[in-house]
Amino acid sequence: MEELVIRDADVVDGSGDPSYRADVVIDGGRIVSIVREAAQAGCQRPKARRELDAEGLVLSPGFIDMHAHSDLALLRDPDHSAKAAQGVTLEVIGQDGLSYAPVDDRTLAEVRRAIAGWNGYGDDIDFDWRSVGEYLDRLDSAFDGRGIAVNAAYLIPQGTVRMLAVGWEDREATPQELDRMRQLVAEGMEQGAVGMSSGLTYTPGMYAKDAELTELCRVVASYDGYYCPHHRSYGAGALEAYAEMVELTREADCSLHLAHATMNFGVNEGRAPELLTLLDEALATGADISLDTYPYTPGCTTLVAMLPSWASEGGPEKILERLADDATADRIRHHLEVTGSDGCHGVPMEWDTIEISGVADPALAEYVGRRVDSWATARHLLLADRLAPSILQHVGHEENVRQIMRHRVHTGGSDGILQGAKPHPRAYGTFPEYLGRYTRELGVLSLEECVAHLTSRPAARLRLPDRGLVKEGYRADLVLFNPGTVAAGSTFEEPRKLPTGIPHVLIDGRFVIEDGRRTDVLAGRSVRRSPVRRNANPLT
Repeated sequence: MEELVIRDADVVDGSGDPSYRADVVIDGGRIVSIVREAAQAGCQRPKARRELDAEGLVLSPGFIDMHAHSDLALLRDPDHSAKAAQGVTLEVIGQDGLSYAPVDDRTLAEVRRAIAGWNGYGDDIDFDWRSVGEYLDRLDSAFDGRGIAVNAAYLIPQGTVRMLAVGWEDREATPQELDRMRQLVAEGMEQGAVGMSSGLTYTPGMYAKDAELTELCRVVASYDGYYCPHHRSYGAGALEAYAEMVELTREADCSLHLAHATMNFGVNEGRAPELLTLLDEALATGADISLDTYPYTPGCTTLVAMLPSWASEGGPEKILERLADDATADRIRHHLEVTGSDGCHGVPMEWDTIEISGVADPALAEYVGRRVDSWATARHLLLADRLAPSILQHVGHEENVRQIMRHRVHTGGSDGILQGAKPHPRAYGTFPEYLGRYTRELGVLSLEECVAHLTSRPAARLRLPDRGLVKEGYRADLVLFNPGTVAAGSTFEEPRKLPTGIPHVLIDGRFVIEDGRRTDVLAGRSVRRSPVRRNANPLT
């Protein structure tokens, strides 16, 4: 007898098709049969060792977070309710060109410092890996071999790759260095990565010219992976930056996924249609493009990311030296406030848009939740907290958010930074926010459309053949939610409050959320897409 039957569910299967009522039978971690209500009158209803009454609940595929920053959180917190309670069953990590593999001892220390604002310093983590494959092995063997809370796929971080092969210098890579980077990317794809990310407003990734990025994308494309850039500007020059990525990946014949594709800052208010036209024109010529967004207007990053690129050359210790020097610090201030730092997307800094969301030093906790009033305050925090502060940046536009999320290639991504005393509520609320506010309350998307955006579309981008749909033979990564009550609990005032209206979440057929409570099940594993080579030798 099968393990579980979910009875009388309203199935929203992820395809975008209308919902239907059915009994869904699960066994061995997969959906083994779906018996629709119309068929039940003429046959015996399916039975199993356990039955779950889903009357009044929607059954959908598990949600896929296309842009997550849980690289260390998955190893630190077996509960991980920040994502599990939202119905997230798979996260894509290794984002924005900076993560923890591949590394050597030098670059590991540097990257830990560089993204402490995203993940903490990691003093509680045993960094016993160096390669992409070893990191994925570590996820699988976490917590005494039990695994992790949710599944995870990995993007090779281009900035970390450049750090390893070139260092922190603002210069072109030599032919030998480029060859090493290509080899590192190929190795990461061989070991199970789904693609490559970049952070082109973060150092040292931003120092790469398009020709260098194109060569790395050729390697990614040879494994049928995708390129996920945080591109060179989300402010002044945003549309040009989007066009640059479209052209770059067209040249490399590589699939493109645009990370947190918002149109922020005052210069872009009302310009979402221009971005969508650019994408539609590229799609019409055969380009393979997708994007993700979060359903909020403020952004979230680190305070040090706002600095001009020249101030970050050489790595974290050099940044601190420049900040400590009065003359150099004043030059940084001028770039921030007058000319527009490339770290702040070419837009002159408006300090009252910057809110401190987290610090590493408890002695600085009084700043959390406060707006930065001046460069003097920002400089003090960067020096005192050794570059660790994370920030919210209140620069978004609601109509842009709504128009972009309607697009046919849109997917959901939280960009959730879990570090800090007052993180962005998107880390805990993105997926119920889509379902509750933007679907039920505002009607921006129909329920069927919304679920497709959060499930089958990202699964297709990840080239996963058995996820993203409620379909016989597919993995039983599933969510049951109440469409009338599902809502994000997290707010800017209480960012870690869990959502409501999601009583059950299953991964591999096992309950990770049951009756609204986190179980002790660790059903998550690394999702390694077997690379399909277009070219027998991707380095030629």
